Amino acid sequence: MQKQPKRLWLTALFIGWCFDFLFFKHSPGISFAIYVVLTLLGGYILLGLDGLHPAPKSLILLPFIIYFAVMTFFRQEPLSVFLSVILTLFLMAGLVITYTGGQWLRYSLADYFARALDLLGSVVARPVGFASETRRLINDAGEFQKGSSQIWPVLRGLLFAIPVVAFFAALLSSADLIFAQHLNNIVTLFRLENLAEYIFRVIYICVLGYMLAGVYLHAARRSAEEKLLGLEKPVLPPFLGFTESSMVLGSVVVLFTLFVLVQFQYFFGGQANIHLDGYTYADYARQGFGELVTVAFFALLLFLGLSSITKRDAAHQLKIFSGLGVALLALVGVMLVSAYQRLVLYESAYGFTRLRTYTNVFMVWVAVLLAAVVLLELLRRQRAFALAALLAALGFAISLTILNVDGFILARNVARFQQGQDLDVGYLASLSSDAVPGMASLYQSQPADSKLRDRLGAVLACMRHNETGRTRDTAWQSFHLSDYRAAQAMTGMDAALKLYQFDDTNWPSSVKTPLGEKFDCYSPVD
Repeated sequence: MQKQPKRLWLTALFIGWCFDFLFFKHSPGISFAIYVVLTLLGGYILLGLDGLHPAPKSLILLPFIIYFAVMTFFRQEPLSVFLSVILTLFLMAGLVITYTGGQWLRYSLADYFARALDLLGSVVARPVGFASETRRLINDAGEFQKGSSQIWPVLRGLLFAIPVVAFFAALLSSADLIFAQHLNNIVTLFRLENLAEYIFRVIYICVLGYMLAGVYLHAARRSAEEKLLGLEKPVLPPFLGFTESSMVLGSVVVLFTLFVLVQFQYFFGGQANIHLDGYTYADYARQGFGELVTVAFFALLLFLGLSSITKRDAAHQLKIFSGLGVALLALVGVMLVSAYQRLVLYESAYGFTRLRTYTNVFMVWVAVLLAAVVLLELLRRQRAFALAALLAALGFAISLTILNVDGFILARNVARFQQGQDLDVGYLASLSSDAVPGMASLYQSQPADSKLRDRLGAVLACMRHNETGRTRDTAWQSFHLSDYRAAQAMTGMDAALKLYQFDDTNWPSSVKTPLGEKFDCYSPVD
């Protein structure tokens, strides 16, 4: 890049301008995926022209980046979109820091932290250093004066061209009203009242271009320098004695064992074994599943922390510590099974929501991570925990996007209704457009006198009513596949939904169905 510095700056500024074009005053849609592709493509071409190509192992990250970027306009459910954006940016950062080295599969948590700080430093400072180096090389080559002398003729040419173009534009505007209208739209862009906005946009485009230049420079100059931390000597030398650590682990194992015994007696044994006054089986379930997941999380942190700071010099100490750790994680696994059963019971009693669905999927991947930690401890490969945690995080996010959380909630709550349970119209009306195609299909497939059809119609009518008055961005940058599929599914349903009557006198709005039932269009449920 040193030989062609203009190529770096022009590429970075162009991609910065693309950010403005895609996102400024536009709601999110297909724009994020397009911007990710442009950023990747710009970096690949820029680095490739300098003879720098990605390491084969680094290319493993590319399909995941594209997948999560695409999911941002396939799904509208909030957590799926949030995780897709965050993981796209995280994996892109991973691609940058390991672009030519390809050692990310061997990174520890310390490596990720150190590389992230290094990348941040490059974003802040490296473009300045690059510009200084470039100017010094140009001065040494005697080309600076030549380059600057070419600027003035261009400026003088622009100064002469402006009045000439203005004269002919005025004549052409008089000759053609349509051309005059288009010209007026262009002139409107340069009104004085828009000056503050333009200055703001130019500034953030330049800042973003500067940051992108730092990212590309980091990939070119720093991604090959991947000296892994903790291989030759630990980042944090063990300082806690084996006895102290074993007592902590052993005490927690004893406590967890007692708790699990109670679980087997009172929870795994079934409803008949619960004899607490004032508690129903569902109350008992609701009371504890969140706390058990929290216990599992902190128990995992405890084991990892002790594993990194405990002195284990003798072979028998290694075996004892590993045995206590495996016992601890096995007991945590039993707690997760209990927590999962509690959540399933809670869902069967009160229905499915986003939070409960998230927790369901999350517990599965926590259990997978626990099993991986046990295996790594037995194999003495604790360093690979960072990779295991990353894969578990990717698995969790991919599971949510494939599951279609809002569509899953709809299907499960409809199944509960068909089994005689209630259907929360207000909560279903708060779901995203991800649930609309399935809802419209169910509505159109039910018999005309079906209570389910009546309630699903109320949900669809509420969703449409809630959108009334909202300004929707129709620009192509905001195109979203989920919204498009929802609109297609609702085609031809206007006449049927007009039968639902709304009352807006109080908040939330309520709807009266053709069968005479009345529902709120919003229901806060966690």
